[in-house]
Parts: sequence; C-alpha cells; structure tokens
Amino acid sequence: MSAGKERAVGLDNPNTQAKGSYIKITRKDLNAVYWRLQIFGLGITVTSSNAQAIGFITALAPVLKKVYKDAGKAARVEAMQRHLAYFLSQNTATGMILGITAAIEETTEVDEKEAVVAVKAGMMGPLAGIGDSVFKITIQAIAGSIGAAYALQGNLIGPILMFLIYNGINIGVKYFGTIMGYEKGIEFVQSGEQAKVIQKIINISTMVGVIVLGALIGNYVKINVGTEIVINETIVNIQALLDGILPKLLPLLFTIGLYKLHSRMPRKYLILLIFGILIVGTMLAMAGILV
Repeated sequence: MSAGKERAVGLDNPNTQAKGSYIKITRKDLNAVYWRLQIFGLGITVTSSNAQAIGFITALAPVLKKVYKDAGKAARVEAMQRHLAYFLSQNTATGMILGITAAIEETTEVDEKEAVVAVKAGMMGPLAGIGDSVFKITIQAIAGSIGAAYALQGNLIGPILMFLIYNGINIGVKYFGTIMGYEKGIEFVQSGEQAKVIQKIINISTMVGVIVLGALIGNYVKINVGTEIVINETIVNIQALLDGILPKLLPLLFTIGLYKLHSRMPRKYLILLIFGILIVGTMLAMAGILV
C-alpha cells in the first residue's frame, strides 16, 4: 500500500480517525489560515444562499492550494465548490472547524471528500453556541466590567484594558483552536462526547455571564428617584420605598426594558436609542425627578 493510501482515513470506520499529519500541510499554512480568518473574518461576504461560506473558503484557501497542488484544475475547482456549501457559525469558534476541515482534506481520498461537508454542518451549530455564550456574553461582559471600573474613575487604562483582555482571549482561542482542530482531526467529533462537553461549556458560560451582568447592573446602572410625596405631613421618599421593596429595582427594570426593546428594534436605530436615553435622562434630572 502506498504512503498516500496509508494516510487516507475512512471517516465511516470507527477504528480510524482523520488527523493532521503535517505531511502536506505545514504550520506555515495553518498560520496563513488563521491570519485570513483574523483579518477578513466570516463576514467578508455574506449571501442568503450560502451565508458565510465565502469567508470560510477565503480562510481555507492556503490549505486547498497545498493539498491540491499536484492535482488538476478540475479537482481544485471541485474542492472550491464543495466548500461553497451553506456555512454559518461564530467567528472565533470557526478556527477549530477550519483546522478539522484541513485535516480531513489532507488525509482523505477523493471518494471520501463529501465527509468534509458533513463534518462542517455538524460542527458549525454547536460551536456557534459556544462562541456566542463564551464571547458574546461571558468574556465581553467580564472585560467590559473590568474596563468600566477603571473608566468610571477617569482612568484611560479602562478601555485599553478591555480591548486587550477581550482580543487577547479571542485571538488566542482562534489561533490555538485552528492548530488543535488540525492536530486532533475528527477524533473529538467521533468520540460521541462532543455534545455533552459543548452543552456543559454553554451552561457554565451562560451562568457566569448572567452573574457578571447582574453585578454590572447593580453597580453601574444608577437610577435614583428624587421625588418625595407628603401625606398628612409625612414625607414619603419614593427611592427609599422602592429600595424597601427590592434594592436596585429601577436599574433592573430599566435594563430588562432596554433588552426587550433592543431585541425588537432594528440595529440601525440603536444610535437613536442611545441619544434618546441621554436626552430623556437629562430632562428628568433637570426636572428633579431623577437625582
């Protein structure tokens, strides 16, 4: 059996697993994949028919160029068309999918290439869930809270620190995800444990994110009512009354209301919403309703 045949792995064989071998593909190629994903992202071109597939194939191009270097033009065209299938995932988590895809492309024969599409389709949803939970909720909230704590003291290091924390973790996960995905191949996919692991990560990340956001609301969303009501010569402080019911009740209700409004409002109106909050808040403060 030739060396090429020995490297080819049947994806339907439970005793074999496609892993990157660094025979055709080098670390330099994987670095090129990472930098393309980092610079262009998945949103370089998004269409209704194949979503982020063009961004995915743009990042994968160095691998396809190396794997099909000695193949004919028809094989290269077929490979490009294969990766134009519908793809939609989260940008950071896509690094691992690119690594796994590179390993399958390198270690499979021509009649096994359709497995690439199946693996991509199977991984893009779960990993998107992890990416959204970890980066859009947990990491973003933690980095933002640390930066906000410094910014509220007038320290310029606040926004810089937020940028460094979030992007440092984001870049690291994206890069090492690409490398690990290639080196481990589809071992993780075939293990049968990926669903449990992914769900645990999503649950833990969501829980941590909610805790952090709750702390942020209580500490940094400040709404105090300055109005007082006189009843039979008794002065009733509205803010003290609300705090007796539930401390930080107004910040909580305000945040929930904004969340509901944001989920229903088109994104193009978000800037107007921010200015609206500033104007209304200023007017209420000038009227003495808020202090």
